[in-house]
Amino acid sequence: MVDHQETPAAAIDDFATWGPVLRLLLAEQRQRHADGPVRVVGRIGRGGWSLALKRRMPPPGRAAQVEDMQEEFDAVERVQGALADAGVDDVSFSATIQPNGKTVLRLMGPSPAVQPGLGTPHPGELLFVDGALPEPWRRLPEPAPEAVPAASVDVELLERTLRERLPDAIGATEEEIAAAEARLGIALPDELKTLYRVTRARWEDRVDDYEAAERECEAVGCELFDLDGLYVADASSRPCRWEFAAMEAVDTPPDSMVQGLVGSPGWIAFGDNGGGDRLAVDLTPGPRGHRGQIIMLSHEENAGARLVADSLTDLVLGRLGTDQPGRPDADQPSAVARVNAVSLKSVQAAAHPGLEVLSIGRWDGEPFSLAPVTGLPRLRTLTAYPGTLADPLEIAELTGLEFLELGPEDWRRLLDAGAVPRSLSAAAIDAPRDHDPLPIVAMANEILALWDRPQIIQTVIEGALAPLA
Repeated sequence: MVDHQETPAAAIDDFATWGPVLRLLLAEQRQRHADGPVRVVGRIGRGGWSLALKRRMPPPGRAAQVEDMQEEFDAVERVQGALADAGVDDVSFSATIQPNGKTVLRLMGPSPAVQPGLGTPHPGELLFVDGALPEPWRRLPEPAPEAVPAASVDVELLERTLRERLPDAIGATEEEIAAAEARLGIALPDELKTLYRVTRARWEDRVDDYEAAERECEAVGCELFDLDGLYVADASSRPCRWEFAAMEAVDTPPDSMVQGLVGSPGWIAFGDNGGGDRLAVDLTPGPRGHRGQIIMLSHEENAGARLVADSLTDLVLGRLGTDQPGRPDADQPSAVARVNAVSLKSVQAAAHPGLEVLSIGRWDGEPFSLAPVTGLPRLRTLTAYPGTLADPLEIAELTGLEFLELGPEDWRRLLDAGAVPRSLSAAAIDAPRDHDPLPIVAMANEILALWDRPQIIQTVIEGALAPLA
């Protein structure tokens, strides 16, 4: 029996595909609860899974081995194979299992308008507008027409130093450099051209010589990309889920060397520090920066970059800059405000004209009114922990919201009143991890319908598991 839409492939609809996973979850639940119907939930995707299974501890003195979890791996891989065959990335499920083994299994997903939940069977972020990005990811660099290269730029010294350090390197031709510029849609600065004229950094040129690669890294100051690996580190190069990206705010204080951005069409990434952080030539510097300075983009941060050297010449010669990022005025309130038991204690304390993000977390006191932030011109994100809002209908007055995360009860109030803000580009339902996912999916579909977005597919499969001994 199938509800709503058909699933893409028969294998996913086959009860036998899910039997081993359900059997494991049933055995786990029977250890915790008395006889009676058992409800089990979970999520399985092609890249991972979330199942309420207690992992066996290895014997004392031995590390955990694959064999310790082989039964779980085998059960999950059976489902993952069906997902791959169907071209489906991720499916959540809820099953009710009777004592005699009779089972009703409900599959939930996919929908192109819904991201999978993180570590939970509940839906993740709901996407209302195709291609919509949070404001920090739309932010472009401020023009810097007065920015000039640093005085330390010396292409002759740079080339001479590199050729002394890499006498056997094969350099790129002018045609290869021009092809890279055409692909990127941007002219490479002279220092970067000089670098690649000395070495084009292709692995095949080293003839599998790892020591040559190490020498090149030491000579340049980073793991250098070849010309085909160069890329523009604009905002699209730092993808981020809406639920995290919407909580970011970017700013460039007047004394900054580097503009506070997610990415820039003037950041040309050319290397890696060996730990996943990217080095880039910065052609759109901050108010106090230099055109062509070298910056580093951390793989642990969603936005921003820090100064490494004033020029590529300085990087190669080991003259690293002192990273002194611009600091906002200590009296200037933050664009991101967190109201909870350990941070700000009121919405009033968070309110100011520059507020962009308001996050209301766990709170033991009286619920908050949103009246102090009504009418703020830049407020675009609101997240509120369940039970922290005195009147969820006040949200209707926040006409500039792009992202909204609420608990199920608050969403219910908005839906019943027809007060869901239509300015939203994305949203999320903050449900407790142990909450039945079925009503959360139903609510998600109700919200999606307001934007005529694709629903979360729901499929019901009936079968039987052999009763546990």
